[in-house]
Amino acid sequence: MFKMLVSVLTERMFKHLQKWFVAHFLGRPVQRARLVSKDGRCNIEFGNVEAQSRLIFFVDIWTTVLDLKWRYKMTIFITAFLGSWFFFGLLWYAVAYIHKDLPEFHPSANHTPCVEHINGLTSAFLFSLETQVTIGYGFRCVTEQCGTAIFLLIFQSILGVIINSFMCGAILAKISRPKKRAKTITFSKNAVISKRGGKLCLLIRVANLRKRLLIGSHIYGKLLKTTITPEGETIILDQININFVVDAGNENLFFISPLTIYHVIDHASPFFHMAAETLPQQDFELVVFLDGTVESTSATCQVRTSYIPEEVLWGYRFAPIVSKTKEGKYRVDFHNFSKTVEVETPHCAMCLYNEKDAQARMKRGYDNPNFILSEVSETDDTKM
Repeated sequence: MFKMLVSVLTERMFKHLQKWFVAHFLGRPVQRARLVSKDGRCNIEFGNVEAQSRLIFFVDIWTTVLDLKWRYKMTIFITAFLGSWFFFGLLWYAVAYIHKDLPEFHPSANHTPCVEHINGLTSAFLFSLETQVTIGYGFRCVTEQCGTAIFLLIFQSILGVIINSFMCGAILAKISRPKKRAKTITFSKNAVISKRGGKLCLLIRVANLRKRLLIGSHIYGKLLKTTITPEGETIILDQININFVVDAGNENLFFISPLTIYHVIDHASPFFHMAAETLPQQDFELVVFLDGTVESTSATCQVRTSYIPEEVLWGYRFAPIVSKTKEGKYRVDFHNFSKTVEVETPHCAMCLYNEKDAQARMKRGYDNPNFILSEVSETDDTKM
């Protein structure tokens, strides 16, 4: 009995491990390469860039500092202040050393130093710190004995203001960048294809998680695919414009609640020759852009995401998301934001248009130019 129980448990464990191995290794689909990730980051790298081209980044030092990651920015921030304090501390120590103000020179009682109470490198560093950040404890101060100390004091004060302005401005600009505002704009996980207003459309849902509006919003798309020109040239990441609209157009969107944007699949659409059966075998990437101006800061921001063929569902529509409460308020249920519902949909756009053309031909007649009406005279069979 015990051996049978062990055998059953071992067999079940083996089947469980087999299913886990198949699901995590053999059954995992191959991930397609995509240029734009779902959160909008661009997956591209530049190789063989010349050294002279890299120096251009230092010419535009402001943009370079803004684009740095926070850990590098804080490293530069701390290094700039500590480095300037220590550098000027060395200069103040050199002034005291040249003027023989240090205790090891045994100055006389009536000796007037350039800077009061600088006894070594540590006190010179503290005086440099107090001067640049304008602390002014009043213990160490510059005297009128030597002009070198006065000139150094002026130079450090001016350079300190420049460093403070640049570094504090860079951090403030980094915090207030509209890139963080774009994080509160979200797109649906999938795009769907279904009928809308009697037309076959590709639909995407987008929502603004903040109550503050985006002013002058504009939405559009690019279809990226590899194409071969009639001359035989292969173009990787060839871009095709995709027009997205809502019922009121694609500009100046009233973005107070989630919107369902759609692209009409007509004869000019690159999706016209695709079908439900061939869509998963296609090789393309649909990148969707949303541009707008942040209402609170008047800064322009851009939100982007992408969809690959596996993320486009044919024959589905989005579930309702907006409802009205008994108190008269409108409620948005984000639980159904990316939820889809299967609906009856033609399996290709060409079939839908052919069906419409057939129905239209049945409702109207056509003239036949080859038809000739000939008159036939009647014979009187009753004549004798």
